Amino acid sequence: MDKVNILGVNVDTVTIPEAVDAIMEMMKENRPHAIYTPNSEIIMTAYHDEKFRDILNHADLLTADGIGVVYASRILKRPIRERAAGYDIACGVIDRIAKSGESLFLFGGKPGVAEIAEKNLLEKYPKLKIAGTRNGYFKPEDEKEIVSEINKSGADVVFVCLGAPKQEQWIARHLDQLKVKVLMGVGGSLDVIAGTAERAPDFWCNHGLEWFYRLMKQPSRIGRMMALPKFALTVLIHGKKYSGE
Repeated sequence: MDKVNILGVNVDTVTIPEAVDAIMEMMKENRPHAIYTPNSEIIMTAYHDEKFRDILNHADLLTADGIGVVYASRILKRPIRERAAGYDIACGVIDRIAKSGESLFLFGGKPGVAEIAEKNLLEKYPKLKIAGTRNGYFKPEDEKEIVSEINKSGADVVFVCLGAPKQEQWIARHLDQLKVKVLMGVGGSLDVIAGTAERAPDFWCNHGLEWFYRLMKQPSRIGRMMALPKFALTVLIHGKKYSGE
């Protein structure tokens, strides 16, 4: 798959359907695969953190979850065709495995959220196999038990919803210990599936304005939103050094 190097992070230039197809192909292989979906804020974290950048670049699939990443690819003249958000890819994978029979483990969120998400998914996809659920609140000494729980469940796919960079670090730390096919770091997707968080309506997402919708809903996010112009400026100044131009 084609990639574009954005501040040292090699992002796959895939569309949502292409990402789903790639993940389904990964499930034919007898090894675990890591899928991450960075936005501009996550790429800026990786820009300043070599270890985290290395984690992202060792992913089997790295998609652009954020319009800022898409715009950055255009600045670098290696355009990503669309924003391939983790939530949309996760929904596509769910739709496919509900028909093909692979099982899903939901890991993350506050206590009770994964169970609500399971209920909602089974109402929509009665044939979907959910191997297990686990909330995202745990201590370091609990991680061995969590790995064992996932392995015993027989899950093929695990949605790891711990927020970045924690979810990517958790996947990288345990990738070789897990007997699954696919691990996806998909942030707040579990909350959206459970209905405990609202996603921006399609109009805002399709026009690259999800960030503005979220800011209107939560003005307290203004501090985080300031990372967007900083990211754009960093790409303009330093982006070509990484892209090879």
